[in-house]
Amino acid sequence: MELGLIGLGKMGGNMRERIRRAGHTVVGFDRDAALADVHSLKELVDSLSGPRVVWVMVPAGAATQSTIDELGELLAPGDVVVDGGNSRWTDDEKHAQELAAKGIGFVDCGVSGGVWGLENGYALMYGGAAEDVAKVQPVFDALKPEGEFGAVHAGKVGAGHFAKMVHNGIEYAMMQAFAEGWELLEAVDSVTDVREVFRSWQEGTVIRSWLLDLAVRALDDDEHLHELRGFAQDSGEGRWTVEAAIDNAVPLPAITASLFARFGSRQDDSPQMKMIAALRNQFGGHAVEGKK
Repeated sequence: MELGLIGLGKMGGNMRERIRRAGHTVVGFDRDAALADVHSLKELVDSLSGPRVVWVMVPAGAATQSTIDELGELLAPGDVVVDGGNSRWTDDEKHAQELAAKGIGFVDCGVSGGVWGLENGYALMYGGAAEDVAKVQPVFDALKPEGEFGAVHAGKVGAGHFAKMVHNGIEYAMMQAFAEGWELLEAVDSVTDVREVFRSWQEGTVIRSWLLDLAVRALDDDEHLHELRGFAQDSGEGRWTVEAAIDNAVPLPAITASLFARFGSRQDDSPQMKMIAALRNQFGGHAVEGKK
């Protein structure tokens, strides 16, 4: 089939290549002309045969909204827009309604796989009407990993990004658990080779996983992680996961704690710990440290 793909960065560029390897035609557009096959959204739309499928792979928020707005003016009834970025599921519902008013279908798709997706395939979680999903199915089949699993029609519009959001929340908590275990192992004198302890867990343990494999890979590159600063950004999806949990009264203590740990990583001198030190000094006379 033919596909228009908007956004050819690290993810989008590799996705274009994987889809082409499966024998499909991909016409790509990017603001970086060196990456693009065409030089405007109009040129992209005009180059595709109807019914068209256009996949949007740009940052969530204003960039996605403006792209979908422009596509809404260029596409025709029966065409389908796929949002494969990290949009919030509530935005999906809005975009679907806006496009439906013009007879254009909408599918949201959470994509996981990162820089490894070109060779290993991408895990896909998509939401939308069955007839719209069917128009995109050959592309889903090209992108997914080999085998029975790796892709799911999760439900209605918004379900794909909601599922990907929860996936990322779980990822936050899993990474935090590995990080805490690693720090504790590094802190004791009795364990003399933390990296090899992590490596030993790769076979036969209940915590073996791709994240564990990546942790070992990172420790092979920098055994004690001396070259890294202890700072971790959050993509926003961890926050959305916690907000959704509050809205639905679902307890998420591990995921919430892992999100807050990232906030703590950005503080060189914690204001909260200043207050705790001050209180311990007031009620117990415990020593405090002044600024150096």
